[in-house]
Amino acid sequence: MSKSPTPDAETPQRVRITAESDATQSKRGRGLTIGIGAAVVLLLGAGAALATANAHQAPSQPSQSAIAQTGTPAAQLRLGYFANVTHAPAVVGVQQGLIGNALKAAGTGSLTTQVFSAGPAEIEALNAGAIDAAYVGPNPAINSFAQSKGQSVVVVAGVAAGGAQLVVRPGINSAADLKGKTLATPQLGNTQDVALRAWLAKQGYKTTPNGSGDVIIDPTDNAQTLKLFQAGKLDGAWLPEPWASRLVLQAGAHVLVDEKTLWDGSQTGRPGLFPTTVLVVNKKFAADHPQTVEALVKGDAAAIDWLNKTSATQKVQAVNDGLRAAAGQALPTDVVQRALDNITFTTDPLAGAYPKLLQDGVDAGVSKTADLHGLFDLSILNRLPGETKVSAAGLGQE
Repeated sequence: MSKSPTPDAETPQRVRITAESDATQSKRGRGLTIGIGAAVVLLLGAGAALATANAHQAPSQPSQSAIAQTGTPAAQLRLGYFANVTHAPAVVGVQQGLIGNALKAAGTGSLTTQVFSAGPAEIEALNAGAIDAAYVGPNPAINSFAQSKGQSVVVVAGVAAGGAQLVVRPGINSAADLKGKTLATPQLGNTQDVALRAWLAKQGYKTTPNGSGDVIIDPTDNAQTLKLFQAGKLDGAWLPEPWASRLVLQAGAHVLVDEKTLWDGSQTGRPGLFPTTVLVVNKKFAADHPQTVEALVKGDAAAIDWLNKTSATQKVQAVNDGLRAAAGQALPTDVVQRALDNITFTTDPLAGAYPKLLQDGVDAGVSKTADLHGLFDLSILNRLPGETKVSAAGLGQE
């Protein structure tokens, strides 16, 4: 049995960015949630439209590395992640000191963390300079890259694949039963939101970013989704883990679609796998502090390796310890175990899936066509001893 790594003596500073209180959410109402979502998509569309002009132009030169060869270690690294099982390498890596110790060994003074509840908000913080790096879903990373014409972020490693499902209430047994129903996603334009809209379109349903259409999609904070589903105010939700498992085990939902069944491996060579979480870094930070980025990638790889080698019991305990530290509470053991069973932790970002992810966002009306060349720089990851070389699928450095 593997032993848990010794926690870093210096506990990282944490700032929590979480959902509003139940009372505030109730006062605002669901209609305002959708209205705000529509405003967000307009901003996404306006920014991403800047990249549209170059959408059909192949780059004249191979993309240059986003990570410089020279620079200085950063005085600190400000890291964002979710208190989700799909972010377990961050949850465990921070709690057990794997990331902090790697940074310290590279000369970075301290690690500060912020806990988010959805990717678009996290990317906004990254673009605003409030954090330097983030564990995030692929679609928010794509949107940020497109809006900035490739200047905002770079994907430096994979984190997790799989672990997203459409779960629904009893009585809904097929796509045909969804007409007129209300479904939730974590946030407008996030990875699960795009996946749901793309799947519904293939079933012949029309949806819109403002919430109207054949099926109503109401972007809702995950914790609120659980409560609304339990109260009978939602018919289902497309969610990442552990929220899909929580609705199944704690609220009586059942799985209508497991997203892994929608990926045949033609884009990535790995059937059933699709990117759920990746590690991104602010591009300027990467250029100024390559040693710190390398240490972060090492810490990520170490956490993934630990999760893949440890026993199931120890893994559940470690994830719950990290969730308690990040979000203030642990989850029932059966929820964490079911969630972990649905996720593959891998440093491979599955770059070949990104053109499809982008097109799904375009088709859903929450993204604009863009050139993704330069989104990846996997050069540090592919230099790490013992790591299997992964592909950037022609979208960046390897």
